[in-house]
Amino acid sequence: MIKYEKRPEPTKDFSGQPVWLTDETMKQRREKVLTQMAEHNYDVLCIYGDVDHGFNLEYLVGFYTRFEEAMLVLHKNGEAYLLLGNENISRGKLARIENTPIHCSYFSLPYQPMYQHNLVENFKEANLKPNMNVGIVGFKYFNDTSEDAKYLFDIPNYVYEAIVEINEDKAKVTNAIDLFIGEHGVRRTNNANEIAHYEVGASLSGDSILDALNTVKEGATEYEIGDKLLRYGQNTSIVTIAASGERYRFGNMFPTNKEVKLNDPMSITVGYRGGASSRAGIAAYREEDLPETIHDYVSDVAMPYFGIYAAWLENLRVGMKGHEMYDMVEQNYSKEKHYWYLNPGHLTANEEWLASMMYPNSQEQVSSGNIFQVDIIPFVPGYPGASAESTICIADEAL
Repeated sequence: MIKYEKRPEPTKDFSGQPVWLTDETMKQRREKVLTQMAEHNYDVLCIYGDVDHGFNLEYLVGFYTRFEEAMLVLHKNGEAYLLLGNENISRGKLARIENTPIHCSYFSLPYQPMYQHNLVENFKEANLKPNMNVGIVGFKYFNDTSEDAKYLFDIPNYVYEAIVEINEDKAKVTNAIDLFIGEHGVRRTNNANEIAHYEVGASLSGDSILDALNTVKEGATEYEIGDKLLRYGQNTSIVTIAASGERYRFGNMFPTNKEVKLNDPMSITVGYRGGASSRAGIAAYREEDLPETIHDYVSDVAMPYFGIYAAWLENLRVGMKGHEMYDMVEQNYSKEKHYWYLNPGHLTANEEWLASMMYPNSQEQVSSGNIFQVDIIPFVPGYPGASAESTICIADEAL
């Protein structure tokens, strides 16, 4: 039975102490990728990264490319070349994978000096040759599509065309993102060091949400609430939200000086590397404050949402098939009534949404070392939303 009552405030758990990825972890990551390459018969992977889509690259390289593009060319024998723009070339020697840096001005900002004038030559320096089996790794997994996903690419076309020109056989250049985030992708499971590393960001997200919630009151501005979400100069993994009342006015998605009013619908979200937290509801002191049109919000929206959230946590287990969780949510919290339409839960890592095994008929299994976002989003017509998205990790005794 679900009870609606006051509970003690959660204890904060952000330690403020970074947990660095060890050399052993970085070595394991490299070996996992090389093993996948051998199993899929790839001679070489071209792993792309940019400011929004750089986390498969960062998985091996260890640093963030910021505003430039970059590409790691990894051969099956472990030989690695790192193509970097004008403002990242000095970082090649800092990478967590042994590599030969190659200055590639094509990956620099507009109007900066072009020190090279042929991208094909850059890739030849990286030892790309004709008729290799080349895997391109961007960030998007094209699942459940009528097109042949092996030949859909999400990297810049000029980069793709340079690779194909060298290879001479377009059919041998394929999308290899599944090696990273597919059913058996290397990034889906984490060791203890990686979990501790990601817990730092996840806990900062949760503590920031708590501070933001404690700032909510009539007359508080979105600026004041949002100020509690962006912390310590850290880069976020998701768009920060501190929204009260009408949203997206003039197309704006960010906090403004708008003041919170009684019974405003509210949404608060922040994410850092390792996990995101989000809360959505109504700005009210008590249930009796709610207007007649949504007087049953607690019983008809909030309580059912809490119930399915608890059921999600109670049912999650190592070895569970994705469709089992999907079916459980649908049977107890139907789309028809609660209007959720995305996957009821997904994996997270450096980015907020890595992949999800929770979809209809999914045979993919939950594994020890998975890090999840509990992310069920209802859209009940006529009512404000409800959300308590947070991050959890599942681990067996061996881990």
